[in-house]
Amino acid sequence: MTDSVKMDLRSQDLLGERIQQLKELFPEVFTEGKVDFNRLKQALGENLDTERERYGLSWAGKSEAIKNIQTQSHGTLLPVPEESVNFDSTENLIIEGDNLEVLKLLQKSYHGKVKMIYIDPPYNTGKEFIYPDNFREGLDDYLQYSGQLNGEGIKLSTNSETDGRYHSKWLTMMYPRLFLARNLLKRDGIILVSIDDHEMKNLQALMDEIFGEENHIGTIVWRRSISSNDAERHFSNDHEYILAYGRSIDSTFKGIPKSGNEYSNPDNDPRGPWKKSVLVCSKNRYERPNLYYPIQDPKTGTVYECNPNLVWAYEPNMMKQKIEEGRIIFPSDPSGKPSLKLFWNELRSHFKPVSSFVDKQEGFEFALTSAGSKEISEIFGGKVFLYPKPTVVISKLVEVTTGDGDIILDFFAGSGTTAHAVLNMNSTDGANRKFILVQLPEPTDQEDYPTIADITKERVLRVISKLNDDDQNKLDFDGKKQDRGFRVFKLTSSNFKIWDGNGASTDRAQLEQQLNMFTDNLVPGRKPLDILCEILLKAGYPLTSKVNKVTAGAQEFYAVDEGLLLICLEKEIQKETLQTMRELEPVQVVCLDVAFQGNDQLKTNTVLEMKSHKIIFHTV
Repeated sequence: MTDSVKMDLRSQDLLGERIQQLKELFPEVFTEGKVDFNRLKQALGENLDTERERYGLSWAGKSEAIKNIQTQSHGTLLPVPEESVNFDSTENLIIEGDNLEVLKLLQKSYHGKVKMIYIDPPYNTGKEFIYPDNFREGLDDYLQYSGQLNGEGIKLSTNSETDGRYHSKWLTMMYPRLFLARNLLKRDGIILVSIDDHEMKNLQALMDEIFGEENHIGTIVWRRSISSNDAERHFSNDHEYILAYGRSIDSTFKGIPKSGNEYSNPDNDPRGPWKKSVLVCSKNRYERPNLYYPIQDPKTGTVYECNPNLVWAYEPNMMKQKIEEGRIIFPSDPSGKPSLKLFWNELRSHFKPVSSFVDKQEGFEFALTSAGSKEISEIFGGKVFLYPKPTVVISKLVEVTTGDGDIILDFFAGSGTTAHAVLNMNSTDGANRKFILVQLPEPTDQEDYPTIADITKERVLRVISKLNDDDQNKLDFDGKKQDRGFRVFKLTSSNFKIWDGNGASTDRAQLEQQLNMFTDNLVPGRKPLDILCEILLKAGYPLTSKVNKVTAGAQEFYAVDEGLLLICLEKEIQKETLQTMRELEPVQVVCLDVAFQGNDQLKTNTVLEMKSHKIIFHTV
């Protein structure tokens, strides 16, 4: 019984969750826990594509990329208060580590919470794109790369155009990261990805597959330089692209249309003027079977079938919500077509993708790559980072996609331009947007800043210092103090010893010795804050959760989320402490496994008592 209360210290099991979703939809296709594909074919009927050749993106290494998504991480994010600013109060994060592992670890805590993602990934030019030769992406590889694990380290090399897998290697690197990033976006969230001509077409095909072609909002073209050496050979290569995709059809940019003359309010809808809009999207029933279903007029009972070549714009649950809210207009003639009420005051218009977007739009007059280089040189008093994006570009993207309280994620953080842009926008409009940066500690040739992650942290620190000096820490916006800080975390191995059955000895004496080492499963040298943060992460709570310390007699425990989660890190827990925690009626209680000191009876009684009070009890 006691084994069942152990908390899973691995990252979210994405494959297991998707299989469970399939089981809920098609329980009849499972046999002894496995998918019977013959039954699945029968269940899907006409929606199953059995043709050998079909449209899609494929490359050497795609299966490896998918395996990387499915492999769970045993790592954790170690807090580093001494490198942070306002660690105890800020909600901004700078995470040092491999972004694939970090994205896996953020799945539980930040699923569906990020409003905007902006990334400027390494362009596949054959020079800057560095990758592990062995392609076994994982925590051990990263620990070797960052010097946290003994060994020769991971050999890195550039991706040459003469390599037969030139494009494939880049796609294998990008696919799992974009897949995991999508999970973190809110339903109306937006992702923006910078790219140049080398991988533009492949990136768009990749994002069409992951986010859905129908969620491609547009492609922004921005001018990065005045001229280019390439002009002597072909055309002037003075531009780059920013691909914009939504998490769903609800993902839109802020803005208002130029004219509202076509909006009226004939039925005096309290939500204001509206106009009719289409309720279908240009996909067929085979491409989007989840959008092909009948809907019913709740007043007349008339059922409307969807056109097989133009499926509904919303999934069934969202369509049901729209109908209940009176946003669907059903025709008086049963042969007509339902439509959508589009309200003027709720409308958000998309960016118009134009070639002169950056250098002709207001606020983008100096948005060239050289401006970004000049900007960071002024911050550091010298050249420390090559070709950063100009802050003005990211600031505009932040402005038109986010508002107060929104989270912005950049998992190719580079020099920290995204955080700079967020802090600038908050200073301008008084909002408190939050940022999460992830950056690999890639070595540099800078003595003062040995890794790019060091540059990231230092830039954000200097930007905060300057903003504070400019306004002298005054409460400029209705008494609301700006969040000008960041918590630093570093990717590392778990605070808890992970049993590896493959490494278990076949010799009885040696096996017994190995098991004895796991009597206390805590890694030596880890601090209570380290352990607390890992439990928060694995329990699905944000790393910036408010935590209060509670005293129970001679012992202490932590209350998270106004007491819904209680965590005790005592190595020998007392009955009085358990009783106090139980009386506070939390939803979950987490204790160290070693806290019961081998007293299985106490542990079993605790499990039963917590269960009788409808409290979920875990040990780690």
